[in-house]
Amino acid sequence: MTTSLATKRSSRVRGRSARNPAGRAGYVFVSGYVVLLLGFGVLPTCYAVWLSLTNARGQLVGLGQFTRTFTDYRFGPAFLHIGLYLLVWLAALMILVVLLSLMLHGRMRRASTTLRFLFYLPGALAGVASVLLWLILLDPAASPVGPLLHALGWQSLAQVIAPGHLPVLFSVIAFWTGAGGWIVVMYGALNNIPDEVLEAARIDGASTLQIALRIQIPMVTKWIAYMLILAFAAGTQLFVEPQLVAVASWGLIPDSWSPNQLSYQFAFQAGDFNGAAALSVDLLILGLGCAALVVFRAGLFDRD
Repeated sequence: MTTSLATKRSSRVRGRSARNPAGRAGYVFVSGYVVLLLGFGVLPTCYAVWLSLTNARGQLVGLGQFTRTFTDYRFGPAFLHIGLYLLVWLAALMILVVLLSLMLHGRMRRASTTLRFLFYLPGALAGVASVLLWLILLDPAASPVGPLLHALGWQSLAQVIAPGHLPVLFSVIAFWTGAGGWIVVMYGALNNIPDEVLEAARIDGASTLQIALRIQIPMVTKWIAYMLILAFAAGTQLFVEPQLVAVASWGLIPDSWSPNQLSYQFAFQAGDFNGAAALSVDLLILGLGCAALVVFRAGLFDRD
């Protein structure tokens, strides 16, 4: 009898769920994103994988395209450049974004609204406009901070954008345009920490530094991991910045400085779409592998 009652209750629950309009509305709202994800994410990715495994005649060649692009003389330098850039960019992002968010949440809380707006404002500029603005700022002959550049020993734009400086310069540009949005996100994550927890720590005599290191940062670790994954994925796609700098340098910077540029050269200079797809899949595998590592190490999907 108990079993029959439980069965009837579960049937009534399923009946109510089936008639629940809110559940159907949720599917409607999600459907638009799913269509766009399939049309502009999943299907192009599958097509790129297919191109990377075939030749120009559509014949399967296995890993032949990957081997051919890997042995290209531009492959190693391009991935070395992007690796150095990611090292500088991610280190600056992780440290400075968390630090600025903690400052906005603490001592600078009264002015946090204005500061968050100012931090976010550079992100409103498109990538091309941002790079052009920085090219003017970095030109000692036209920059408003020209005297500072001269004091550092740089007399021309070519000296400023020398190949050895590019990882740091691109990191500065990326931080200037992208950090503001992450500061807003991290500030919101810090606001989710109950005030009772912070107040209890202060009553126990914890300093501001101890509260940040032992309470606030550990409680927003998943948000930091989320930021790291998306910033890494965006960083591997670097294209606009080195492409414009290569044009502005009149050949001083190679037009295959980043893997995305090299893929562009394969596709639109050599007409080799299969090789370009292989490079794209290389970046996809690299991004998925690093994302999986961060997810499992940070427990991103673990329930609290």
